[in-house]
Amino acid sequence: MRFSPGEGRLEFYGNLAALADPRIFAAWLRLLFRHDWIVYAKPPFGGPEHALRYLSGYTHRVAISNRRLVALEQGTVTFRWRDSAHANKQRLLTLPVDEFLRRFLLHLLPRGFMRIRNFGFLANRRRASLLPLCFQLLAGSADISARTASPAADHPCSSTHRYCPACGGSMHVVERLSAAQLLLRSPPLTHLCAA
Repeated sequence: MRFSPGEGRLEFYGNLAALADPRIFAAWLRLLFRHDWIVYAKPPFGGPEHALRYLSGYTHRVAISNRRLVALEQGTVTFRWRDSAHANKQRLLTLPVDEFLRRFLLHLLPRGFMRIRNFGFLANRRRASLLPLCFQLLAGSADISARTASPAADHPCSSTHRYCPACGGSMHVVERLSAAQLLLRSPPLTHLCAA
């Protein structure tokens, strides 16, 4: 299976070629929607602060920090480095300035490359249209939450009072979805997905 971005369609090959038929693809999707998919993300070791500290080292650091620089004298630069072959023992290395600068510049990104890229609604290509939509939907859900939290909504005689068909307990409206919100949460339209 491959997504063709130019045409915006899925393409199927090999033993998945039968899924190119829209009816077969729709039946395959129905089977997937019957499952309660549970995503398990293991908590990071040391907590989220540790994960952020680790990732920030890759996104916000320079090739060498000031604390590793030891000396600059007579056209040479001396700095500390960790020798991973010998139990991460700290060692000193002295290089001519031009060699040090050559190695340092190897860590700079070429022109046009980005160190941090955003995906989803923050991607550069769609941010201008999707970010205002996110704010609009969030504002709409706050209005709905405020209305459903009013005392009238909790009254047993109100039209929002329902009973659960499984256990018979009372159900309360938490959120009302507009047609646009339902489309965002719906499964993909099969006639647009099949090749």
